[in-house]
Amino acid sequence: MTHPIRALEEQDEPALLRDQFRQLLRYRALLAVGVVVGLLGGGWLALSSEASYTATGEVFVRNATSDPFATGASADKGINIGSERQTAVSDAVGTIAAHTLVRRDDRVKVGKLLAGLQVTNPPNTLVLRFSYTARTPALAKQRAEALADAYLEIRRERTENSIDNMVDGYRAQLKPLTEQRDKLAGESTGTSGDDVTSARANLVVAISELSRKISELRALDTTPGYLNKKPVAPEKPTGAGLPLLLGLGGVVGLALGLLLSWVRLVFDPAVRSTRELVRSLGAPLLGTLPKERGSQGALLAIGRSGSRLAEEYRAVAFRLAYDPSFEQRRRLLVTAPRGDNEAATAAAVNLAAAFAEMGRDVLLVEADLRTPSLARDLGPAVQGRPRWAAEGDDRAWPSDSRTNVDVPGSGAFTLIAGRRIDNVPRALTSAPVSRIVAEGDRPGSVVIVLAPPVLSYADAVALIDRVEGVVVVCDPREVHRSDLERIREIIGAAGGTVLGTLLHPGRGRFERRARQKSGRRRTDGGRPGQDGQDGRGGPEGSEHTGDPTETLGLRAFDTSAGRR
Repeated sequence: MTHPIRALEEQDEPALLRDQFRQLLRYRALLAVGVVVGLLGGGWLALSSEASYTATGEVFVRNATSDPFATGASADKGINIGSERQTAVSDAVGTIAAHTLVRRDDRVKVGKLLAGLQVTNPPNTLVLRFSYTARTPALAKQRAEALADAYLEIRRERTENSIDNMVDGYRAQLKPLTEQRDKLAGESTGTSGDDVTSARANLVVAISELSRKISELRALDTTPGYLNKKPVAPEKPTGAGLPLLLGLGGVVGLALGLLLSWVRLVFDPAVRSTRELVRSLGAPLLGTLPKERGSQGALLAIGRSGSRLAEEYRAVAFRLAYDPSFEQRRRLLVTAPRGDNEAATAAAVNLAAAFAEMGRDVLLVEADLRTPSLARDLGPAVQGRPRWAAEGDDRAWPSDSRTNVDVPGSGAFTLIAGRRIDNVPRALTSAPVSRIVAEGDRPGSVVIVLAPPVLSYADAVALIDRVEGVVVVCDPREVHRSDLERIREIIGAAGGTVLGTLLHPGRGRFERRARQKSGRRRTDGGRPGQDGQDGRGGPEGSEHTGDPTETLGLRAFDTSAGRR
């Protein structure tokens, strides 16, 4: 039991991501431009920016204490390390450090001095890390040390000022008590000696307590902290070096290239993926033709040993042979969207040879009557010239134009070569062409019709009512999504069915330019074509210019040519 060829289903998310990434890689020039711009920017930043050096010193912060070795003494009692960090970057510290630096012949303003300072606190510690960045190692070391010393100095001053203030307060309380004690000492000789003695004893106790507090304050260790790590002159500059900036520039440039590629992809009218091609055309992908070296100018790939291109054509032919839509009528129309028809010509010839290998009776009809070239391109494979070409008569096409084409090692098929005529639409819709196409109804026979590009001329549309199955041969880099949608609408409206699409690698940019130049030389050279034609797709004096976008209108049929 055979199953119809189905279009590709929607892929899962990883497959879609891979597909989008492959689409972005199509624009390698934009990716390269982005990377180059990023590398140049990173190199410019590395070479244009001045080298900076950072010196670091660490200060351990402590409170004033009477006995640092006492049991249960806590060094961090009453210390708010966040407040101490704000003090370290304050203008007061900067002013003291600036005055110290002036004595060392380094005149700098407080604001500029503090601009290069960064104070941090490692977690769970009472350590302040002073980092200073300057143009030279010696300057960074000198300023970092001055700022650390200024912080310790201002903290010592504040601690000593607090002790002095408290001592002054205690002394203010002590003075009236002493005076009162001295006064009571003079009255103790009187009659009321017991009361005076008791009051005097109380005053002595209060005076002793205040004196003890003053003594404890005077005995406090007011060391504000220790410089655990003295700033030293750095040996290497800080910041990102040339290798790191180049690496970052490359990464940023790659991101810029991907952004440019994405923007280009959004506005690109060409088909961006196989899935999009299948969805736009409404038909499956029959195959993708590989590009073989050394096969330029050789139309027949089947018959060459070890040819990957020939194997792909055979696979496409087998797939079509077991397609129910094609098996029912065994008629195939091969065409291209627009432009060059060379890939469609090669596909039609090789599919005919592949069906001949299967033992089918194959008839290949060249319906390109504007620029026929199939008999010339096949060369020695054509056994004998068509009678009208040999005699040079004016009988209407396709009368007496059958020839055999021998495929080495594969068999042979019948070719009805095209001929340049005046009224192409009338010739394609004539009764002889209908009888030739009807030969596909014979058992074991296959009729393949090669038509001009469907969007350039209406010739293919004129044949769809008799050749229902259509294969579109295109280059995915050149065909547009709108073209494929229009082809699907045109073929469906004419009663045909798109059996599938066949992708070919196409030619490179330089090869296309060389081919266009050679085509201009052939057209502009004024060399007459075969059969008395002027090489422009029509008889001498014809108004057709050979423009592939031009479609000839219907003209009066030359009945005299039909009577001959």
